[in-house]
Amino acid sequence: MQIKLMLALKKLVKKFSLNQNILRFIGSGEVLPLPFTQEQEADMIDRLSSDENKQIKDALIEHNLRLVVYIARRFENTGVDLDDLVSVGTIGLIKAVDSFNIHLGAKFATYAAKCIQNEILMYFRSQKKLASEISINETIDVDRDGNPLTYIDVVC
Repeated sequence: MQIKLMLALKKLVKKFSLNQNILRFIGSGEVLPLPFTQEQEADMIDRLSSDENKQIKDALIEHNLRLVVYIARRFENTGVDLDDLVSVGTIGLIKAVDSFNIHLGAKFATYAAKCIQNEILMYFRSQKKLASEISINETIDVDRDGNPLTYIDVVC
């Protein structure tokens, strides 16, 4: 049964001449663009200092979104929604595109992966700090009449 399903899926992909390496964004029908080839990426990075800077940065960000999704999936077991992780990781990718220096000798994907991972880890650290904070208006219980009981009611 499973083999038949896989064969039918492969036929469907061939019928519509779709790339078998298509990665769909989480819960969406949108297809993420394929990454640049090494030559294309090198050309884009060389052109980063030109007048078309904004368009080149946008293209680098769009074509490296797969890297963001890949790294975000490594943190799936943390209890944070994958969409949130991808959003935070995208911020890391934007920072990587803005701060990448070809003259330091690193590949862009390596540098971007570290920036994405660091941004996600910084997000976890900030959430950890916020988890220990409590509001004095937070409901802790309900009294006999069904009214919410807050910390401010207990303290005053």
